[in-house]
Amino acid sequence: MKIEIITPDKSIYSGEIRSVRVPGRKGSFQVLKDHAPIISTLEAGVVIIADEQGSEVKFDITGGVIEVKKNRIILLADSAVQS
Repeated sequence: MKIEIITPDKSIYSGEIRSVRVPGRKGSFQVLKDHAPIISTLEAGVVIIADEQGSEVKFDITGGVIEVKKNRIILLADSAVQS
């Protein structure tokens, strides 16, 4: 899967991943390969990315929106800082 994390200022992260866990408005959820298409709003919290090597990369976000479609994930964050 490919993910791109974008803030109003710049692209923060882009790459191939195994999974991502995000803080949805109704609770956190994980996206794996071949996930059904979805658009969801996000709360403030931690985004946890498992890259292809199995390492974790974490970002603190203040909210935003995620779109998942055909193994491509676009996460539009209000603000994001790698933690």
